[in-house]
Amino acid sequence: MSDQRRPSPLTIRIGHDELVVRRRYETASILNDVCIALWFVAGSVMFFYASWAVLGTWCFLLGSLQLLVRPGIRLTRQLHLQRVRGRRAQPVSAGAESAQDY
Repeated sequence: MSDQRRPSPLTIRIGHDELVVRRRYETASILNDVCIALWFVAGSVMFFYASWAVLGTWCFLLGSLQLLVRPGIRLTRQLHLQRVRGRRAQPVSAGAESAQDY
């Protein structure tokens, strides 16, 4: 076999490009959500102390701005999958697309 790439043990082959892309964007979305949660938790804790209220406000602002990243990840994923599907000979069924919000 000339292809030296080894699929991970949990890989289900529906189409190599789509699985790689889905995992990449899902991971980016998860990391983004973790960062958002950390900003809001840090800001919430800081509001317990009057001397940290300004820094807490900045944490809330950063978390809110980072919420804008999520739709960007989703849009980029959709556009990328459109290009991947365009290169395929076979159409992708509607059931093959994930309904998860990431």
